[in-house]
Amino acid sequence: MTVAGDGAGGATGDADGAPEPSLTVRRGRGAVRGVALVLHGGAEYGTEPVRPWRTAYLRMVPFARALAAAYGRQGVDVYLLRNRVRGWNGTSQDPVVDARRALARIRDERPGVPVALIGHSMGGRVALRVADDDAVRSVCALAPWTPDGDPVAALRGRRLLIAHGTEDERTSPAASRAYAERAAAVAERAVWVGLAGERHAMLRRPGVWQRLVLDATARGLELPSEPRMVDLDDTTCEPAPTCLSITL
Repeated sequence: MTVAGDGAGGATGDADGAPEPSLTVRRGRGAVRGVALVLHGGAEYGTEPVRPWRTAYLRMVPFARALAAAYGRQGVDVYLLRNRVRGWNGTSQDPVVDARRALARIRDERPGVPVALIGHSMGGRVALRVADDDAVRSVCALAPWTPDGDPVAALRGRRLLIAHGTEDERTSPAASRAYAERAAAVAERAVWVGLAGERHAMLRRPGVWQRLVLDATARGLELPSEPRMVDLDDTTCEPAPTCLSITL
C-alpha cells in the first residue's frame, strides 16, 4: 500500500505491475485524538485500476479536505483511500480488502486512536462492512449501495448516519432507509437523513452533504462542533426506536 501526503497522485503498483491501494494522508496538529478514513465509490464489477482522476475518487477529495480543515487543529488525521480496482467484484469484495488494509495501516501508525468512516456509494457499503474493526466508532454513509440482506452486525455499538438524496438515480434511498432501520437494532445510534431533490452525485446541495459529514465525524470522534446541522440525538422515529428519519 502506497502512502503519500496531500497532493500526491499517480497510479501505483507492486513489482509485478498489479494495482495497489493508495492512501493520501493529511496529518492533524499536535496530539492525535482521532482518524477519519474516507472511502470512494465504484461499480458492482470492474477490474480496471482506479486512477487518481476518476470521478468517483475525485468526488471524495473535497470531503477529505473539509475534514482536515475543520478538525486538523484538533488532532485529527484524515486518510483518503484510493482502491486498487473500481469494482466490488462479487465474493472478492476487493474494496473491502483495501479498506481493511487501510485500517491495519492506521492501527500501526495510530494505535488505540478512534476512527470515523466516511464513504460514498460503494464506499458507503464498504464502510458498513468494515465497521467491525475495533478502532471504528462511527460510519457516515452517503448515498450508500445497500442491497437487500446486507448484514448489519458490523455496526454493533457504532454510531451510524446514512444520508441519501431522495432523487438518487443510482442507489436506492428506500433501501438505505430500510438498512438504517435494521441497523438500529444493534447500533449505538442509527440515523437516516433524506436530502430532498438531491441525486447521486451530491452536486445540488454540496454544503449540506459536507456539513453532515463534519457533524457525524465530530460525534463519532467526540469532537466539539458547532453549530450542528440537525439535532441527531433527541428525535426518534418508528418503527426502530433509536432511528431518526428526517428529510432536509
